[in-house]
Parts: sequence; C-alpha cells; structure tokens
Amino acid sequence: MSFEKFDRRRFLGAAPAAAAAFSAASYAQVTGANDRIRLGVIGPGERGRHVMGLFQKDAKVQVTALCDVYAAQVDKAMQSAPGARGFSDHRKFLEYKEIDIVLVATPDHWHAVTTIDALSAGKDVYVEKPLTLRNEEGPEIVKAARVNERICQVGMQQRSGPHYLQAKREYFDTGRLGKITLARTWWHGNTYHVRTAPDYLQKQPSNLDWARFLGPLKWRDYDPQQYWNWRAYLDFGGGQVTDLFTHWIDVVHMLTGHEIPISAVAAGGVYNYKDGRTAPDTINVLLEYPEEFTATFEATLAPGVTGAALEIGGTQGRLWISRERYEFHPAGRDAKPTIVEAQPYDFTLDHVKNFLDCVRTRQRPNGDVLIGHRSAQASHLGNIAYVEKRRLKFDPVREEILPL
Repeated sequence: MSFEKFDRRRFLGAAPAAAAAFSAASYAQVTGANDRIRLGVIGPGERGRHVMGLFQKDAKVQVTALCDVYAAQVDKAMQSAPGARGFSDHRKFLEYKEIDIVLVATPDHWHAVTTIDALSAGKDVYVEKPLTLRNEEGPEIVKAARVNERICQVGMQQRSGPHYLQAKREYFDTGRLGKITLARTWWHGNTYHVRTAPDYLQKQPSNLDWARFLGPLKWRDYDPQQYWNWRAYLDFGGGQVTDLFTHWIDVVHMLTGHEIPISAVAAGGVYNYKDGRTAPDTINVLLEYPEEFTATFEATLAPGVTGAALEIGGTQGRLWISRERYEFHPAGRDAKPTIVEAQPYDFTLDHVKNFLDCVRTRQRPNGDVLIGHRSAQASHLGNIAYVEKRRLKFDPVREEILPL
C-alpha cells in the first residue's frame, strides 16, 4: 500500500456526509434528558488515555468508541472504558451513531483529516495541539468548524489555567507592564523527544496498521522509531517547535492580545542525537510582531540543560511564568517581586471542563479553533524559517508568507 501523494479530496470525500448543524436544543435532544455526552477517542495512546480520563471525571461523559491504528492501544483504553466499541479506521468510527463528541489525540499529521471529518460529521471536537502539521491546514479546519457550527477546542491548556488567567487580569488587562517590547520563552530537556522504541515494537506487530499510520505521507518501510518517537521526524510533526513553543507562544498571544507575527528567523540543528531524526535537537526561533515586540523560543534536548518558562518584559516591569508559578518584577532597583504559586494539579482538567461547558452552552471555548490555528501558525513560521535557512516576511492580513 502506498501513499505517494496526499489527495485531500479523496480523504475528505471518504468522510461521512456532513451533518446538519445542531442548535443547543437539538443537541439536548440527542444527548437525552439525562444530559449524557458520548465521547469517542481517535488516538488513545498515552496522552489520549490521560485526557480521556479527565473527560471521565464528568459523570455525564461516557466513552463509547475508541479508534487507533494499533489495536493494543484500543485494548489498553478499554480497560478504563468497558463496553466501548473499537475501530481501526476513523471513517468507520465516525459512522457509529453512539458518539456526540470526539477527542483527537493522533500524531500531528493526522490532525487535519480526522478533525475536519469529525466536524463535518456533526461532532464537537477537542483536538490536541498543535492543531496542524502545515500552515495551510488551519483555515480548512476553522472553516469546517464554522460551517458546521461545531465547538472545536485545541488542547492548549494554559488558556484555562487559573494562574495564567490571574496574571492576565492583574498585569496585562491593567497595563501594569507598560509597553511590551520582548517575550522570551524556553523549554529545555524534554525527554519525550528522545524516547527509544521498546523491544516489542522492533518487529511490526501484526495488529499495527503501518500503512494507515502513515496515512497521507509517502511510503517507507516500518520503522519502530518513526512510530514510537514520531515527534523527532518532521514528516509527522514539527519537533520541539510545534510541540513545545506552540504552548508558550499561545500564552504570549493570550497575555498580550497580539497573535500574528510579521517575520520569523530560526537557527539550530541535530547537534547531539545522531539517531536519524530530522527535527532539530537544538533550536532558536525569533518572531517579530507588528505591535513592536519580539518573541523568542530556545530549546535543546541536551541532558545538561532543563527547565521551561516564559518571560514578558515591558517598560514598567516583567512577568515570569511557568506551569508552577508566576513572578511579577516591577521596574526599579529596589522593587520587590510578587510571587504567586499555582495549585499543584493538571489544569488540562479545567480545559476539558471548559470544552464540556461550551458543548452544552454552544459558546466559543477558551482554546477555540481559530486561536489554535494562530498559535500553530506562529510555530510553523519558525520551522519554515529553520528548514529554508532564511528570514521570512509574513503578511498579517492575508496570513501568508511574502515572496523574497
């Protein structure tokens, strides 16, 4: 089986017929008087099962369907979702009548197809970040959400994190930082990007559909590392830039209210892990915004460097923030900082709750699909600048790269 060229019309044409848009009233009719919400999961791997478990903390959510190219992942998820029906093809999965909402937790190269198909089938969708593998996929997903009047939440959980929202209210909505000129972000030593495939995957399992895993990508023989550690290969994802920077640049966008850069430049390479990966193990990205500030990202997988946070500086002070706390440092030599510790829990739970609330109320979620597109877009510009070894100019109105 070969997928030498991605024929989007063929993939989308195979999707179920577009469902009529649901109003809040018709949605209530579908879920029934007890407000039961039936969840289907596409990609119940490690992350997918974790987020699925957060959905299950809502007593009204029932997992009814699971879909993965590797049957062992479905079997693992079924241990927490007895009675769910298993699928290997998301198109058959979407034909199943017992699904109201869909969680997409596939590798990045399947995000666009599965999300568009689910939206077109009348499902509300929670899709893990980054929303897209390529820039041009974003507007297609936004259109599918809007045309079908679906709720689409992108898994950028900082948007629902209480201490992020508190920092926004206290220091950005009030203008206490003054004019913003610089945003610095970093995420070092993320071990998820250096995983080694376990022994049981060295030979292709009989219940792993490798051709289906490749999907729109060109054919290559089974490679356990490309399956297990797919984030290290630019065919499947955007490496550390789209996996990690997307989170941080989304926080910059949320706090500053500005989300479309006008230029990008990047440098890096595979400096340490000579294991066949195509995504750089060390990378620096610099974006410029029309509101007269720059945003940077630096990351290395070298084991001697760790830590992840971001810092935004202005004329009246600077804010440092991570998933554990934030610090506000006013300008001035003897000024004392304000430090606020975050509650020690995974606020992905808040993001899931926000999505479920919006499923019920039909309001736009905190990480709406357009927001997800814009933050993925900023990351993609960094990767494109890295691959093409040039400074990109970006039109913030047409949202397209300008010719040299």
